[in-house]
Amino acid sequence: MPNPEPDVQRPTDPYDAVLLVSFGGPEQPEDVVPFLENVTRGRGIPRERLEVVGQHYFGFGGKSPINDQNKALIAALEADFAEHGIDLPVYWGNRNWAPYLGDTVAQMASDGVQRALCVLTSAYSSWSSCRQYRDNIAAAIEAVPDGLTAPRLDKVRAYYNHPGFVQATVDGILASLADLPAEVRDGARLLFVTHSIPLSMNDNSGPGGQGAYTAQHLDVAAVVAQLVAESTGVRHDHELVYCSRSGSPHTPWLEPDVNDRLEELAGGPDTPSSVVLIPVGFVSDHMEVVYDLDTEALATAEKLGIAARRSPSAGTHPAFVSALRDLVLERAAAERGADVTRACVGTRGPVADVCPVDCCLAAPAPAGRP
Repeated sequence: MPNPEPDVQRPTDPYDAVLLVSFGGPEQPEDVVPFLENVTRGRGIPRERLEVVGQHYFGFGGKSPINDQNKALIAALEADFAEHGIDLPVYWGNRNWAPYLGDTVAQMASDGVQRALCVLTSAYSSWSSCRQYRDNIAAAIEAVPDGLTAPRLDKVRAYYNHPGFVQATVDGILASLADLPAEVRDGARLLFVTHSIPLSMNDNSGPGGQGAYTAQHLDVAAVVAQLVAESTGVRHDHELVYCSRSGSPHTPWLEPDVNDRLEELAGGPDTPSSVVLIPVGFVSDHMEVVYDLDTEALATAEKLGIAARRSPSAGTHPAFVSALRDLVLERAAAERGADVTRACVGTRGPVADVCPVDCCLAAPAPAGRP
């Protein structure tokens, strides 16, 4: 897709498109098992087991919310681009369901896109949340049909500590706290929730294997908790918990599970008066949020007599959409050789634009995803 004014440098040069890369999800009941077969391909999981797992989806009409949420995010990003005079088409490709990444990249090649910037619907560093997507992108480029020139595809940096993502998270928590009964509000414990992964995958996350996945979550949780305290005048206890474990029971995964932790808190000497469940590991309210938190964890809290609210994910929050625009312009400026200040909060600094070769190597028999 050639620049209509090739002699005029645009703030998005050298990019002529953006590609949203996501996980995908079933759209109807008959899609569920084929979708799960895509997700688990190569792991030898029998179809009967997939049908059991699929009950999570069947309980919601056989449709995952993730595709509609991606459409909403694309619409919000396009509107934001238009408002700020940015003329870039936004494409969309998934790993496990239509629109498939390979089909989208082939379409981009047919449209004449020469170089695009990929935005992942995952904010953190690990094999399943970053490197596997990079491998998917590389495979899609390789599969572009003969006769077409595949576009060059770069990727924005991991953005878990971008101020826009953080602000969207803070705003969601403040709204959830305000929704709690006044008599239990100040005693609310903040449970930051993310997708569990195998311990070995976590150990390998980040350059050279440094446990970046958990370290990033802990860092952003501390920042968010501090901002909530500054806004409310109340300092809430907080911690990181996990959901959606899906691997072999013989493989150690990150713990504690959110439901197990609620049980522990209810049985301990310092049972919180209330909790806010914060899906900080997720960009949108997809199945791991609406089932694992809205269905299971809230039910656990109710059973234990703990008042609970689930805060929204970043979704299409204006601060998050603006953050994605900032990440696009930031990377474009860096590729043009400009001096760039990379917006970030916390103690870890910005993640590198280009992942090192030894970053987020695959753990043995990787499974699950954040």
